[in-house]
Amino acid sequence: MNTKQIKEEFSQFILSNNVIGFFETPIKLKSGRLSYYYINWRTISEDVFLLDKLADFIISFTESLNLKPDCFYGVPEGATKIALITQYKWAKKQPDFAPRKYILPMGRGKPKNHGEIKDKFYLGAPKGKIIVLEDTTTTGSSLLKCLEDLKQIDVDIIAVIALTNRNEITENGKIVEELVNDLGIKYYAMSEIVDLLPKLKIDENIKDHLKKYFKKYGYKKINL
Repeated sequence: MNTKQIKEEFSQFILSNNVIGFFETPIKLKSGRLSYYYINWRTISEDVFLLDKLADFIISFTESLNLKPDCFYGVPEGATKIALITQYKWAKKQPDFAPRKYILPMGRGKPKNHGEIKDKFYLGAPKGKIIVLEDTTTTGSSLLKCLEDLKQIDVDIIAVIALTNRNEITENGKIVEELVNDLGIKYYAMSEIVDLLPKLKIDENIKDHLKKYFKKYGYKKINL
């Protein structure tokens, strides 16, 4: 399958597994914004069968882009489990799969106060050519912090892959893709919220709130 076909199937996977939820009272996101909807990737990462399927989607998406990483690494802590399973399955597929060839890296949610950088920030530091995985990007604060930390060790970040892009501007008026590209790193989103929300049945009152939200924060047109 090509990239477009994979993204279409992935969107159906999201919609059929209740990843997106709605709230009558808005919740505060990490960004501080009040949102009437939430993208909850824990509904997938807490289920072994669905997490296995998600890893297959990520690997297919990666292959469709002709990317050849040594390592998938998840932004702590939201994408940690997703990246671990993806890296495990990716490594086993490689023709040179052998002892000491592929690492299974994991970032610490809270860095240690002492030790070398690779020990302070990681339980097994990533090595070689890295694809950084993020579950959802809004303003990208957690992602950018992760990229900053990774630049302190000897790795080559070849891409960022986000499962879902919320299609919002950041506080400085830029978008996450631009901020990542400014670091010399390619950004790819497997799905975009402006494509997903119109396919869901949404209460009219919540729909009105969403329209106001995207008028304030969105950078792509959404037809609700």
